[in-house]
Amino acid sequence: MKGITVDGDSSVVQHKFAVVYAPKRSRGRFAESCVFICESELDAIDEENVAKHLYAAKVIGPSKSSEGQRIYYLDDWIDTSIK
Repeated sequence: MKGITVDGDSSVVQHKFAVVYAPKRSRGRFAESCVFICESELDAIDEENVAKHLYAAKVIGPSKSSEGQRIYYLDDWIDTSIK
């Protein structure tokens, strides 16, 4: 989600590589339960499983929503067509 800023001095909200469960890839934020953090971009690419709606992504978070849930914002989908 564009417009989210990350404080480089903070360890709370960070850019991270992840595999995201997303039946529709049109959403810009995801509940923590749908985001599986990976150590690296390559790990996220390896864990991607399109048949199960699990997509490699770069996310920002976690952050707390107005409803009190921990969420991650989509920074960008990782292009895995070159696997």
